Amino acid sequence: MPHDSLRIGLVSISDRASSGVYEDRGLPALEAWFTEVLANPVQLVSRLIPDEQPLIESTLVELADVEHCALILTTGGTGPAARDVTPEATLAVAHKVLPGFGEAMRAVSLQYVPTAILSRQIGVTRGASLILNLPGQPKAIKETLDGIFAAVPYCIDLIGGRVPCATSSTCACCGW
Repeated sequence: MPHDSLRIGLVSISDRASSGVYEDRGLPALEAWFTEVLANPVQLVSRLIPDEQPLIESTLVELADVEHCALILTTGGTGPAARDVTPEATLAVAHKVLPGFGEAMRAVSLQYVPTAILSRQIGVTRGASLILNLPGQPKAIKETLDGIFAAVPYCIDLIGGRVPCATSSTCACCGW
């Protein structure tokens, strides 16, 4: 499949940022990371939404089924607070759950902060899209992506999506 049409969905989930109480830092962190590591051109499809489960679900479905994003990353809403419903919304639209992604993301984060044990990050597929729930802090987003991204192109290839090619050694394990 041609790489020039690769689409990546980015969803920052925050009541306060989406209502303008403070500036969102999740989307800029994700955009910066992809600019640094991807070799091929991509189209980033970004959304900033509140912690509302039906809206999160419909946004993920739109990015997977309508926008045809091979990879969809969420940031925010993965903690134990009452309004943190990102994993529930993600599971509601999932076709398959990939427990290894959640385990790996927590293992990476635990190297930096002991409270990472509270995270409920998950990875799932929906059709030819891989959906990953990332932490909400920019530093943690980078650390987590650096730690897990080597498996992402191979997973996307297996589910029939368009594969992102990385620069340097990010994807040395799979040759992309």
